[in-house]
Amino acid sequence: MKKRHLELKDREKLERLYAKGRRVEEIAAELKVHRSTIYNELRRGDTGEMDENGRVKYSALLAQRTTLDNYRQRRKEFTDESRLS
Repeated sequence: MKKRHLELKDREKLERLYAKGRRVEEIAAELKVHRSTIYNELRRGDTGEMDENGRVKYSALLAQRTTLDNYRQRRKEFTDESRLS
């Protein structure tokens, strides 16, 4: 399976499917990604609440924001390190 980053539309689809109670393996197949990608996304978008299925509640917007913040932080660290050289 080819590696790829999820976009907001993928995260929104994940949110809908997960809220309906779909299994991680089913969601991964639907989005054409490895199940570990889905588990990573669920951790990234964890709201700290439980849904009606008794599972961690996932927010696509929170996951997207976290991803962008992490990306900006990595770029900043890389830029700072290159200035030290």
